[in-house]
Amino acid sequence: MNLLLFAADELHDGRLRIAGRRAEHIRGVLRLQVGDTLRVGMIDGHRGTGRILRISGEEIELAVGLDRAPPPRPTVELILALPRPIMLQRILKQATVLGVARIHLIRASRVEKSFFHTPVLRPERIRALLLDGLEQAMDTRLPEVMIHSRFRPFVEDVVPAMTGRRLLAHPDAPHDLAAAFTGSRERQRSVLAVGPEGGWSDYEVGRFREQGFMVFSMGPRILHVDTAVVALLAQLQLLSSLEGRDGGSRALPRS
Repeated sequence: MNLLLFAADELHDGRLRIAGRRAEHIRGVLRLQVGDTLRVGMIDGHRGTGRILRISGEEIELAVGLDRAPPPRPTVELILALPRPIMLQRILKQATVLGVARIHLIRASRVEKSFFHTPVLRPERIRALLLDGLEQAMDTRLPEVMIHSRFRPFVEDVVPAMTGRRLLAHPDAPHDLAAAFTGSRERQRSVLAVGPEGGWSDYEVGRFREQGFMVFSMGPRILHVDTAVVALLAQLQLLSSLEGRDGGSRALPRS
């Protein structure tokens, strides 16, 4: 836990009282005592410092001061064909660590119907995984997670409202991510679509193409979805950084 997060309604007159997992971490892992300080942040709000005033039984009371804005809001929107629950847990946390503004979990032809009934999709479980990611990344902005159980209404009604360069990962594409990224006229924001381990169907690729998605491949190696998401988000960060540094003048040729 690099940042102790709390909800706005937990703070009263600059005082925060916590118990449970957060208090146990402070006592057992950080081994802090009365008078010690740690980094704190209000969910979807500012960050600052908490000074421990009292440790009593299972409860800890802190004096909180919030004087720093959160990091800039992420500029990536992730579309993800719903993976197996164990992978979904890893992806939700790691995507939050790397920085996404919104995650769309969608139905694809190679997604098992049973995946939509997993307890991982319960709001409280999703929130817990996102908070874990924010604590690691020292951010306070919760990504929005949306679940779409039907592909066609999603691609026809939801996708058109998305803004930014549109990128679709698919193993049979002739271009790599750098070519797709620099070949887009859009700037600032990106919408990244990652399919199931069996890949998108031809129909799904076609529908995404109709919505302006540029299709790219990650190369000859077949990756697990959770590995692919982490790798692609990291690559997008690098490409965005390079684009911001040189104003996008280093566009790569498209093969």
